Amino acid sequence: MTTTTNSHETMDLERLGAAWRIAAAPLARRIVVCAGTGCVANGALAVHAALKQALETAGIHVVLDLRAEEAGAACPAAGRPGVRLSGSGCHGFCQMGPLVTVLPEHILYTRVKPADAAEIVDTTLVRGGLVERLLYRDDAATAPCHGPGDIPFYSRQARTVLAGCGELDPEDIREYIAGGGYHAAYKVLTTMTPEAVCAEMLASGLRGRGGGGFPTGRKWELTRKQPGARKIIICNGDEGDPGAFMDRSVMEGNPHRVLEGMLIAARAIGAGEGVVYVRAEYPLAVKRVRQAVIDATALGILGPRALGTDIPFVVEVMEGAGAFVCGEETALIASIEGKRGMPTPKPPFPAESGLWGCPTVINNVETLATVPLVLAGGAAAFRTLGTAGSPGTKTFALTGHVRNTGLIEVPFGTTLRHIVFAVGGGVTDSSGAADPAGFKAVQIGGPSGGCLTPAHLDLPLDFDSLKTVGAMIGSGGLVVMNRQTCMVNVAHFFMQFTQNESCGKCVPCREGTKQLLAMLDDIIEGRADAGVLDRLEKLARVVQLSSLCGLGKTAPNPVLSTLRHFRQEYEEHVLHKHCATGQCKALRKPEILAAKCVGCTACVRKCPVAAIHGERKQAHRIDPALCIRCGACVTACKFNAITGV
Repeated sequence: MTTTTNSHETMDLERLGAAWRIAAAPLARRIVVCAGTGCVANGALAVHAALKQALETAGIHVVLDLRAEEAGAACPAAGRPGVRLSGSGCHGFCQMGPLVTVLPEHILYTRVKPADAAEIVDTTLVRGGLVERLLYRDDAATAPCHGPGDIPFYSRQARTVLAGCGELDPEDIREYIAGGGYHAAYKVLTTMTPEAVCAEMLASGLRGRGGGGFPTGRKWELTRKQPGARKIIICNGDEGDPGAFMDRSVMEGNPHRVLEGMLIAARAIGAGEGVVYVRAEYPLAVKRVRQAVIDATALGILGPRALGTDIPFVVEVMEGAGAFVCGEETALIASIEGKRGMPTPKPPFPAESGLWGCPTVINNVETLATVPLVLAGGAAAFRTLGTAGSPGTKTFALTGHVRNTGLIEVPFGTTLRHIVFAVGGGVTDSSGAADPAGFKAVQIGGPSGGCLTPAHLDLPLDFDSLKTVGAMIGSGGLVVMNRQTCMVNVAHFFMQFTQNESCGKCVPCREGTKQLLAMLDDIIEGRADAGVLDRLEKLARVVQLSSLCGLGKTAPNPVLSTLRHFRQEYEEHVLHKHCATGQCKALRKPEILAAKCVGCTACVRKCPVAAIHGERKQAHRIDPALCIRCGACVTACKFNAITGV
């Protein structure tokens, strides 16, 4: 297939990039306020407004919207350079937000409040100093870290997909172009055939980052070979795992990279249209992706003549209703078509018959954001990170009982030990204090994944290694758990989630998850008999093998994984009616500590079921058979003498 181009239009990328750099050149200083969802929720917009006010009060010219046509206004008439004040996507270090970066020095201020704005402007912008109290310290004994290069949380990662998310203005397409954005897509559209694009992707070894790890190049090649004039690209932004926010952060922080990946994928399979499917619970991601589509279309990057070629590619953004099952390919397609989001049997696969019956490629956000990196540097360069079977990097949402929570990116093959103790800073107890020996488990992959234990700390995290221990990468959620965590409760939480999210189409998932949840209810409430664990495991295997779609097939994973690694904990719940962590309320043993009880009778008067007995000025006791664990006695006791309620 030959490609014709318009010489004026093919120069637009270089012209726009150069114009942006010329406009930015007089602005030697820049303040970037993290405007990802986490920081926005924590007050980042108020910090941005306060910084603007503080700059203006100091007589510093503030540039909020750097457009090529505003180059002449970037510097005030007096000749004093202005300061650009902009927002960015998620930095990743969510617990330390709101975050403010001062460029070009790459100074990173943490937990910034509006009241700090004047001090930042005066100390750093005017006098060239540092506001040390706002700098991050790895611990009390270390010197403050000036910027990301000094902070172990960042320096121990390999941020490639997330590289621009902390500084790039996601709502300024010209800045993306100035940094090389859309150049890989232009090379693909003007110099490469679809066959060559697919071959390059196959050579790169890129595997889908949405969970299954299917080779991206193979998926594209299968779709490319399908007959039919109409083919479609779908970007799956329906990220539904509890605690996962990787795709959301990429869409918020660098939406144009996702669109560029879609444009390259479209060339590979011969698609003329694309859909970005974003869950409605991500309003900021929806807003920024929509604006990115509008801006790219206005510049001719998308549209009937993409990047000035004769290749059409138009993109539509659609909001999903938040059903977890719509992360599955066929359910997502049904949702876009206006039907109830329910999976259908495969084959046919979407590559054969997808949206509106057309051959369709569905890639998740992170996969598409990785595509431009592959095409820009080549397959061989991409393979320098990661493992032979899982090249490149993976983003993870690191949460739970770990010192540094947030969004991270590491090469495939990185060990769990490195992530938890080097990047994450180690395990904490339930009060948040460091607990170096407190690591118990990590739940990886959300409801679809499984548990990793101390025995797996040195296991390389990649698609193939995790399969050997009954776990999977999933979308990339990592929940760290300490010794105070009840693993039966963890399995119950994820089973409750998947049961609620089951679409109900197939009996194994609809009824099987309900029965699994009922058995877990019995276990944590003290009603289970000795045979429940065998029944639980057997039913979990049935659901795993016979469910229609990926949601049902992986729903039992947390149960099977915790049974495998923590069976003794299950047995304590079932046989001894005891939860060692005290998290299962029904299994707690209510008790009044004789050494603390003064016999004031306050608890007796408040107990609604007369379960507390004792004489005044003598230690009281609780009848466990009568106690309903309502907590009224605990509230009434001024001596902290009651436990287990």
